[in-house]
Amino acid sequence: MNCFEIGKLIKQPNNFSAFVPNPFPPTKPIILSREQNLAHTRAVHLLGKLDGVADRLPDKDWFLKMFIRKDASSSSQIEGTNATLMDVIEKHNIEPSSGIPSDVDDILHYVDALNYGIERAETFPFSLRFICELHEKLMVGARSTQFSYPGEFRTSQNWIGGTNPGNAFFVPPPVPEMRRSLNDLEKFVHANDNLPILVKAALIHSQFETIHPFTDGNGRTGRMLITMFLWREKLLGMPILYLSSYFKKNQKLYYDKLNAYHQGYLYEWLDFFIDGIIETAESAIATCTNIVDLRDVDMQKIYSLGKTAAKSTINILNNLYEMPIVGIADIVQWTGFSRNGGYKAINRLVDMGILKPLKTRDSLYGQKWFYANYFDLFAD
Repeated sequence: MNCFEIGKLIKQPNNFSAFVPNPFPPTKPIILSREQNLAHTRAVHLLGKLDGVADRLPDKDWFLKMFIRKDASSSSQIEGTNATLMDVIEKHNIEPSSGIPSDVDDILHYVDALNYGIERAETFPFSLRFICELHEKLMVGARSTQFSYPGEFRTSQNWIGGTNPGNAFFVPPPVPEMRRSLNDLEKFVHANDNLPILVKAALIHSQFETIHPFTDGNGRTGRMLITMFLWREKLLGMPILYLSSYFKKNQKLYYDKLNAYHQGYLYEWLDFFIDGIIETAESAIATCTNIVDLRDVDMQKIYSLGKTAAKSTINILNNLYEMPIVGIADIVQWTGFSRNGGYKAINRLVDMGILKPLKTRDSLYGQKWFYANYFDLFAD
């Protein structure tokens, strides 16, 4: 049932209608059904379980980088980026492969923004200024559909779809109403309102996307805010839960549910969002568990090499958790070996089934190897 008035379409002087949000949050109480309460409880339980499983990871920073890269890839692909998680990792090689899509930089900017936000959130309040800083890190130097004004809320009307506000799919609020709505949203973030945390996270994201306060980069910024908020509220001890893969897999439904939210179908959006938390948490739990199991198996293989070879090979393995696609230059840098010594180390890892050639080549020139069993844990 359409039971919430999120806002209304209001005719503008230039003969188009824009969506103007009502004061936020809605005055009508948000009362979850029994099924929704059970789903919320299950989602929170899974987040706690994820924290416990993540604590078993031997060095969290190695694996956090892969979770961040995965989210950055998915979130950017929702906005039309063609580059993949594999492209992002290869771009970080000392000698990157040729042919990497140029829009991989979109993902790299997203990674930088997420890393900045995680560090910044430890000492800085979740505020409009914080949101602007995230957007600045995301958009400075990034590809955009129009001038993005990094870190600045828009000063003109924008729209979604179509060639102008008159034929657009959705027209966000004009600038004065945008500013009022942003102030409402900031107050909502800090309000002691007793709303279930995941409900609040869902509303922060949907309301932010409704306001659409930047000329570009709203979707990516809004998806970052989900993890930032959950981490701020201590539902995540380690920020490794990211919903972008879920949104990408259900991209049409994601847009449909956000549109339904505008029309007042708030509970439909909440159902979709909480289902996403459950699915993503279960996936992240499985990934963390499989990482620990894979590490145990591969470490046993390495210990069988003997003390001297095992020491350098463990060093390579530890680096592979952060950079699971490598070339000979990466191995040489990690180990200090000559190129011949580096190739011997690679061959040992290939023989043990840890590394695989990325492509079939007639020579070693330009060859890359990847830690396939590990990389596949993050691939969609």
